[in-house]
Amino acid sequence: MRDETEMMRLILHVAEEDARIRLVSMEGSRTNVNVPADAFQDYDITYHVADPAPFIADESWLQRFGDIIMMQKPEAMELFPPEAFGFSYLMYFEDGNKLDLTVLSLDELDRYLAADKLVNVLLDKDSRIEGTIIPTDIDYHVKRPSARSFDDCCNEFWFVAPYAVKGLCRRELLFAIDHMTIMRKELLRMLSWKVGLDTGFSLSVGKNAKYIDRYLPEADWQLLLQTYRTDSYAAAHEALHKLMVLFRSCSREAAERLGFVYPPYDEAITAYTERIFLDYPVG
Repeated sequence: MRDETEMMRLILHVAEEDARIRLVSMEGSRTNVNVPADAFQDYDITYHVADPAPFIADESWLQRFGDIIMMQKPEAMELFPPEAFGFSYLMYFEDGNKLDLTVLSLDELDRYLAADKLVNVLLDKDSRIEGTIIPTDIDYHVKRPSARSFDDCCNEFWFVAPYAVKGLCRRELLFAIDHMTIMRKELLRMLSWKVGLDTGFSLSVGKNAKYIDRYLPEADWQLLLQTYRTDSYAAAHEALHKLMVLFRSCSREAAERLGFVYPPYDEAITAYTERIFLDYPVG
C-alpha cells in the first residue's frame, strides 16, 4: 500500500501539473487532529477548477492515481443521490487506498468553505484564501439537546417499540429487527448526549458513533453490544429488552442532569409490551 507521503505527493503533483486545477483542499478524518491516523483512512480531496465539465467528460485523467478496482460517482447515480455538491469520484485502488476526489467549480468556493470547518487547504495557486484556515471538528461535536429534541428522541424510541414487539409476535423477524434498528439509532443519540454531558459537549463521538465506546461506562458499552444480537426470535426478544433497559437508564439520567421532565412514554409502552408478550410468548 502506498503510504500517506506518497499519496499526498501524487495528489498534489497532479494538481500542480494541471493548469485547470487552481486550488486543492482536503476534508475528513485526515484533517482532524483528534482522530488517530491509520492506513484505513480515506483521502478526501477537492480539486477546485474553473470548469468541471472537461474533467467529467473525459475520465482518463483519473488513471494517474493508480489501478482503480471500483469507483462510485454519486452525482451519476439514481438510487443513492449525492449528499454534497460538486462531482465526486469515490475510488478504491488495487493497493488498498481509497481516494474520494471531488471536482468543484471555483464559483462554489465560498459555499464550500462555509459548509465545513474541517478543511485543510493544500494548494492555492491564486492566493484565493485569505489568512490561515485551521481545521476543527467543532461542527461535529455532540450538541446539547433542547427540551423539545430530548422529548422527540424519547417519543420516537418508545413509539417504535410496539412495531418491534408486533414483528416478534407475528414471527416477522426482519420487520422486528428493522424497527429495533430505528430504536437503536435513538439510543445512540441519547448515549451521545450522555457523553456530551460527561465531557462538557466538547467532542465528537464520530460518524456512526464509532468512538462512543471510549466514553461510556463498560457496563453500558457491553449492554449496547448485546442489543445487536438478533439472529433468532429468542435473541431478538432479549435484545429488545436490553434496548429498553439501556434507553430507560440513560434517558432518565440525562433528563435529571439537563433539568428536563422525564416523559411518560416509558411507563406506558413498557406496560403495553409486557401485556403483549404475556399473550404472545416469543422464544
